[in-house]
Parts: sequence; structure tokens; C-alpha cells
Amino acid sequence: MLRPLRDKVVLKQSEEEERTAGGILLPDTAKKKPQEGEVIAVGTGKVLEDGTRLPLNVKVGDRVIYSKYAGTEIRVGDQEYLIIDEDSIYAVKE
Repeated sequence: MLRPLRDKVVLKQSEEEERTAGGILLPDTAKKKPQEGEVIAVGTGKVLEDGTRLPLNVKVGDRVIYSKYAGTEIRVGDQEYLIIDEDSIYAVKE
């Protein structure tokens, strides 16, 4: 598994709907990039100028909404993940 550093978060992106409300099948090129995902792992927190560590506001298992073009997509085995800065997360879904 991945262990992110500092204020980084590893997300598993939500799958996009493959059909429209009318039942039309969408090709991969027409799908929107997901902006929602599940937190899989979190870093240890941001190090402040005085040397103290600020813990992250998200935790493993949270469902989050994040910036559309945030992060770096990676593949580990057959799974795809997104590594982003915590600053790119806009909200936690409750």
C-alpha cells in the first residue's frame, strides 16, 4: 500500500456513471473526470514554520470532493489512485 508524506492524501476515485439518465451508454472520452473519492491513506500532517506538525482534517474512509484537476494519478497493481495535497480537498461528504 501507499504511505503519503506530510500533507498528501491518497484517494480512490469514484466511478463515473457510464449511462445518461436517458440510458445512453457513454464512451470513455465523453465521461467527466470524477471529483469525488474515498480517502485511502493520509500523511502525517503539514510542518509549520516553527517546526510543529499540523494534523490533517481528513481521515481514512472519508468521502471527499476535490478540485477537478488536482493531484497525480498513479497505478499500483490493478488499482488506480490519486495523490493530492489536502489543500485541494474542498469538502467531506457526510
